[in-house]
Amino acid sequence: MSLRYILLLIASASFAQDPYPQDYFRSPMDLPVHPSGTFGEIRTNHFHAGLDYRTKQSIGHPVYAAAEGYVSRIKVSPYGYGTALYIDHPNGYTTVYGHLSAYAPKIDSVVRAKQYEKQTFDIELFFKPGEIKVAHGELVALSGNTGGSGGPHLHFEYRDTKTEEIINPLHFGLKKLMKDTKTPSVHGLMVYPLSEDAVVDGARRPFLINLKLQKDGTYIADKIMAKGNVGFAISTSDKSTGSYGHNGVYKVETFYNGSPGFSYTFDSFAFNESRYVNNLIDYGHYYNTGEKYQKLFVKTPYPLSLIKKNTTNGHLAIEPDKVQNYRIEVSDFHGNKAVINGSIAYSPEPARVMEPKHITPYFVKAANDNIYTKNGVSVFIPAHAFYEDFYMDFDVRDTVLYLHDPKVPVHDYLTVSFDVSHIPVEELQKTFISGTTGKRRNYHSSYMEEGRLTAKVRALGTFELDKDITPPKIYSPSFTEGKWLSKENSFSLKISDDLSGIATYDAWINGKWILMHYDYKTRMIVHNFSDGLADEGRNDLKVVVTDNVGNSTTFETHFFRTQNTASVENN
Repeated sequence: MSLRYILLLIASASFAQDPYPQDYFRSPMDLPVHPSGTFGEIRTNHFHAGLDYRTKQSIGHPVYAAAEGYVSRIKVSPYGYGTALYIDHPNGYTTVYGHLSAYAPKIDSVVRAKQYEKQTFDIELFFKPGEIKVAHGELVALSGNTGGSGGPHLHFEYRDTKTEEIINPLHFGLKKLMKDTKTPSVHGLMVYPLSEDAVVDGARRPFLINLKLQKDGTYIADKIMAKGNVGFAISTSDKSTGSYGHNGVYKVETFYNGSPGFSYTFDSFAFNESRYVNNLIDYGHYYNTGEKYQKLFVKTPYPLSLIKKNTTNGHLAIEPDKVQNYRIEVSDFHGNKAVINGSIAYSPEPARVMEPKHITPYFVKAANDNIYTKNGVSVFIPAHAFYEDFYMDFDVRDTVLYLHDPKVPVHDYLTVSFDVSHIPVEELQKTFISGTTGKRRNYHSSYMEEGRLTAKVRALGTFELDKDITPPKIYSPSFTEGKWLSKENSFSLKISDDLSGIATYDAWINGKWILMHYDYKTRMIVHNFSDGLADEGRNDLKVVVTDNVGNSTTFETHFFRTQNTASVENN
């Protein structure tokens, strides 16, 4: 065997290996890796950016540093990742830990001091390499359910420290800890007429293809009769061993007559790509049915790096005297694969069922800026705010803006503005632009610009000027007035606002500002006595909550507390 051939084999083997370190990082938890969410999973307006660890439907499980490094960033918020921790590692990667219930003491003491210094629960902090070092496997936090979490779990990510590109955590050795012998599930396959002359089974609209499961586990699709250019969309999910939820798949590939056609693989993506999930799926179908069909074609190219082998944009040309065979493969990270085989034959028949054409005076060219004005209301649409050109409904009646409908996804913010010269100055502070979804009014942060009330919106629908004169509510304190709380570790209250939403919440004990932890899901604010601000004996509590247009509510009460053990036993 020649030396050149041996070197070629070694190079090929090296190329085939995963380029990410396999044994450098440990799992952030000692629990089994039975994820409730996988990397790239289709979520509302975004791709899921990490791996979600199940935590036995409870909080407070130890979370460990996946490797040595330093705490580079802390972010505490009632929303998003909630209480989150970022650790930079010397090998060029950052690990992210989200929805935590608490930080380890040495981290918590720094965060708590900053929260008191700035008198805010919401906080974002950045640290230099030498400030908060952590060792491999060091306890850094406890798992929780904070922020936008739908239940107790740990959200865990890997990022490239320099580029902040998000990388599939299973590339870093976690594949060995996550058992998976289950084949991805296929819930449905649709075919779409794409060219102007395209017809599928006598129709100019998407068509659901019947699939038959074979003994070998593959699917055979019913034969399709068509002409013109067509494409596919698939509804699919995956389960791993020990998991019972429907998670996202790793890879989808199409093959046309044996040649690669269109595919995407969830290896990595950038944050600014995440909202393109609304173009990857059939958004209109999702809005109407809740079903997430992932398109295996592109009408207008867009910069989503997940898409590979995109030479024909996923379009399959159906021509006379030729049968087109196709194969669709859906894979999970462990190589389990679901396969669909099918064929499309040419049919010259004209369409019997037509997709209704919706033509209006307002044609939006997605690649250009667009502005529309009527009856004192204007809408500015920046270039690439939409994925496709379309005819838009635009009207203003009785001071209400009717802007198409929410079935069309919006990628970038639109600017909506209303003439408010007729509104008295004293009322303007309480006035804002609201959007209506169904029967619910939604607040949009509004500001004055060139004498007009303006808001940035990221969905289509109905918009109008609205007013909020109702103050927030403070209710359900965890104690009755005058109660001894010597045995309690904390106290809580609930806060809510019916329209514009909570802007600020502050509390004081005996005139001293205290930290209140806020969970918007339960509407609860909580203070921990471990902060050490309660006095011996009587403590006067004051809570002030303000909404986004300045309405404010104050709640005052008092309680008693002692640190004397003997007194605690008698209370």
